[in-house]
Amino acid sequence: MKKKVLVVDDQNGIRVLLMEVFSNEGYDTYQASNGKLALEIVRNVSPDLILLDMKIPGMDGLDILKHVKEIDVSIKVIMMTAYGELDMIKEATDLGAIMHFTKPFDIDELRLAVNMQLSNESSSGFAVGS
Repeated sequence: MKKKVLVVDDQNGIRVLLMEVFSNEGYDTYQASNGKLALEIVRNVSPDLILLDMKIPGMDGLDILKHVKEIDVSIKVIMMTAYGELDMIKEATDLGAIMHFTKPFDIDELRLAVNMQLSNESSSGFAVGS
């Protein structure tokens, strides 16, 4: 069964890029531009991994992360942050994010991290690039 990746970012260009990268990696990919849509997808599709932007208008990444973990604690979440949001990283980690990438991120590093997380379901609790 194909693994499912959800990309949550209010920037269309980033969503399109990540959707293309992870579709090419063989994952079923989904996208959401806001928290409400993201949580709807989480409830309906139950993705294996979410790439979640920290700053999203309406409901920020930390709120979305809290709701995701209430729905299904096993969903892996990788946070994406802009420079200067590092104070939020600790809180995101405390809430269950497995790692974070600072924008602009290296797409190959992100791809490798996602592949590693999804190919090795038994491992957890380590951070890359933090």
